[in-house]
Amino acid sequence: MASGVHIARKIDKMGMRSSDTAKVFFDDVRVPCKNLIGQEGMGFTYQMLQFQEERLWACGNILTMMDNIIQETIQYTRQSRIFKMPVLYHQSVHFRLAELETEIELLRSLLHRSTALYIKGNDVTKLASMAKLKAGRLSREVGDSCLQYWGGMGFTSDVLVSRFYRDARLLSIGGGADEVMLSIICKYMDTLPKK
Repeated sequence: MASGVHIARKIDKMGMRSSDTAKVFFDDVRVPCKNLIGQEGMGFTYQMLQFQEERLWACGNILTMMDNIIQETIQYTRQSRIFKMPVLYHQSVHFRLAELETEIELLRSLLHRSTALYIKGNDVTKLASMAKLKAGRLSREVGDSCLQYWGGMGFTSDVLVSRFYRDARLLSIGGGADEVMLSIICKYMDTLPKK
């Protein structure tokens, strides 16, 4: 390890447990010119420039997971029974799954539109922020609703829906919290208070 780099203890996270997280401290660390990436002092700017790609990726990644959770929940509720019929056959259950599937498809359309515009070189900051905001909130709705339909099994670590419920929460925090996404959207809408 380079002189001046100190890694604190591993942080025990509630979710995304397969990746290690720790505080890293840099005290008077010197980076040789040959190891410099880009221009000196531009690291934060480079990070800001990549945020739109990160937000679009996060949206696409969670869409696949939400699709999987809905499908697994349909399969499970078709087999699990309550009041002498499959859980899925209760109108409140299959209607809610239809609502969630509709929201997922709307989000997918926003992602496709944003990505197409980004590929053409357009500024998609507003659309990428909208997609990430909606993805984070919708993933919580999907996780919460589907977990409920699994009953007691949903509260175990043995099923994907419980891990999704736990891990998806990060989407509304990492890469810019929901409140940051709302501020960006408001900026592009010109609705922020004037200073």
